[in-house]
Amino acid sequence: MSFELDESPIDEETKAIAVKELRETEENVQKGIETLRKYIEDDETLHFKTDDEFLIIFLRVCKYYPKSTYELIKRIADFKLKNASLINNLMPADEKVTLLEHNVVNVLKGRDDKRRRVLILNVGKSWDPSKVSADQIFRVLYLIHIAAIYEPETQVRGSVVIMDFDGLSMKQVMGLTPSFSMRLLTFIQDAVPMRLKEVHIVKQPFIFKMVWKMFSPFVREKLNKRLYFHGTNMSELHKCISPSHLPKNYGGLLPEIDYKSADWYPTIIKYEDRIREWNTFGYRKTV
Repeated sequence: MSFELDESPIDEETKAIAVKELRETEENVQKGIETLRKYIEDDETLHFKTDDEFLIIFLRVCKYYPKSTYELIKRIADFKLKNASLINNLMPADEKVTLLEHNVVNVLKGRDDKRRRVLILNVGKSWDPSKVSADQIFRVLYLIHIAAIYEPETQVRGSVVIMDFDGLSMKQVMGLTPSFSMRLLTFIQDAVPMRLKEVHIVKQPFIFKMVWKMFSPFVREKLNKRLYFHGTNMSELHKCISPSHLPKNYGGLLPEIDYKSADWYPTIIKYEDRIREWNTFGYRKTV
C-alpha cells in the first residue's frame, strides 16, 4: 500500500470552492496575510511562523477573517500549554507501538466523493484499552492532524471522521475517560486548524448511550450540527459519503480495508521535521 500526502497546489475546482466557501479572493488573501502577520509579530507572547503559506493554513479555517484567525492561533497555543504533559515534543516514534501493533486509528487511502480526507477511529472491539490508553489514541490523532494540515486540498475541502463502535463493551467504555472526552472535544472545537466537515458514529450498540452521556456535555452547537448517528444503517451514511468511495466495511463498493496504521506509519515518519517544528510553536517560553 502507498499512502502519500498531497502538497500540490489546489486545482481550479478547489479554487472555486475556496472562493465560494472561504472568501479566498486575491484581496482577502493579501489583506488577511498582512493583518494576521502583524497580529502575531506584535504579540510578544507568541511564537509561530509568519510566511504566507503557513498563515494560509489558519486563515482558510477562519474564512480569511484575520482577527478570528489570530484568536484560533492563541487557542492553539493555549491548548498546547495546558496539555504539555501529553503532547510536548511528541514525535511519531513515541507512539510507534500504538501505530505498528494496533489498529485503532486509520486513514482511508483515497478521498471521499467530495475529495475530503476520511479518518477512521476504531473504538469498539478493535481497541484494547489495557494496551492502548485513550491518551495514546489522542496522541496519535494529534500527530496525524499536524501532517494533514499541510495538504492544500484538505485545507479547503476539509476532513471527515468515522467513529466505528462495532463490538463496544464495558471494557472500552471504561477506557474512554471523562478527561479524554473533554480534551478531545476541546481540541476539535477550539484548537484544530482544519475544517472538520462531519463526524459519523457507526455500528454503535445500545451501550453507546453511556459513552454519549460522557461526551455530550462538551459538544457545542456547531459540532452538534455535524454529528451523525447511523448505527448499522449504512444507507444513511451514504447520503453523506458516496458508497463508491467507501470500503465494504461501511456498505461501500470498494474492497474491505486491508491496511492499518502500520502501513502509513512510514508516511508520517517523512513529516518528522515538520512535526518537530510544529512542537516549537505556541507561547514563548519565559526565562
